[in-house]
Amino acid sequence: MTMTTTESVIAFNRPHMTGEEAGLIAAALAERSLEGDGRYTSRATELLTTMVGASSALLTTSCSHALDMSALLLDLEPGDEVVMPSFTFPSTANAYALRGAVPVFVDVRPDTLNMDELQIEAAITPRTKAIVVVHYGGVACEMDTVMAIAGRHGLPVIEDNSHGLGASYRGRPLGSIGVMATQSFHATKNAHCGEGGALLFNDAGYLKRAEIIREKGTNRRQFFRGEIDKYQWMDLGSSFLPSDVLAACLVAQLENFAAIQARRLQVWDVYQEQLAGWARENGVVQPTVPAECAHPAHLYYLLLPDLERRTALMAHLAGRGVKTAFHYLPLHSAPAGRRYGRTVEGGCPLTERVADQLLRLPVYTDLSDHDVERVLDGVTSFRV
Repeated sequence: MTMTTTESVIAFNRPHMTGEEAGLIAAALAERSLEGDGRYTSRATELLTTMVGASSALLTTSCSHALDMSALLLDLEPGDEVVMPSFTFPSTANAYALRGAVPVFVDVRPDTLNMDELQIEAAITPRTKAIVVVHYGGVACEMDTVMAIAGRHGLPVIEDNSHGLGASYRGRPLGSIGVMATQSFHATKNAHCGEGGALLFNDAGYLKRAEIIREKGTNRRQFFRGEIDKYQWMDLGSSFLPSDVLAACLVAQLENFAAIQARRLQVWDVYQEQLAGWARENGVVQPTVPAECAHPAHLYYLLLPDLERRTALMAHLAGRGVKTAFHYLPLHSAPAGRRYGRTVEGGCPLTERVADQLLRLPVYTDLSDHDVERVLDGVTSFRV
């Protein structure tokens, strides 16, 4: 079928609203709770650490800023190296390149699209200072192997968990495995406050300095706790803490996270089940979730045979009022990736292929059953 004039366009993403955000934001405004680290920040942090199982957390203005903080905490110097996937958002590489470190790009696995753990060890040199994993779509990397490699080489592991809130690996919440983890609360994420993030700690040794880095390099937080009688410039840092008004919005999201997840998982499962036959017949690959992983339904993708057919399916769905999106362009071949990073021997051919093949379907709580049927009808009416 084609789109009729009475049918609305199905957006690719609509941020979920619980209905409680406005009241909490109004309360924060009425209480003059505007700057960072107020009571709503405390409540959101409590909810987050309980959910993830981290020892502590600091809310930030974005996941990008949380990554920036992790780079400062690692004391990176020019020429140091950080191993990471090429198939990720530029923020993952920017944070470390800004400190003068060299991102070392590794290819993905063909099933989960996560960094291929079997290629990590070959990327490690005497200059390597850390391994950064990205749990693509909230499906966990093979963390037992990653942590074993890191242990052999004495390297910290940072989890870029921007997709993975609510997900787990062998029963362990994502974000609770590496020494630090970063979280995103951007409007595209399952739980959000428009713009926001967090840095989580599973090694308490990083927390004291992280508080200083987050407060413009000062020990201001200790001052407000009454631990010192004045605060001063102690270290490099910046203003990484969000307003308590944003934290109030995040509280509403985190307190209703189970309900958010229930609908997203329902939509994801319908896609996975109802598209299985069409995918087999047309040589299209659906997402893979290993048995040891519980995913958060952050995104749903299809891998088309090539760029031409991916483009054709996107156009076909757009003609039926269904908005879709591709995803990351490889970092290793991007202009900045070539300038600031290096690629493991053999390159990242799977990353390049996946970047051309991948198409994401709408997954969000506001999708009605009728909307889901329209998406399914649109996809299955296309012949690859």
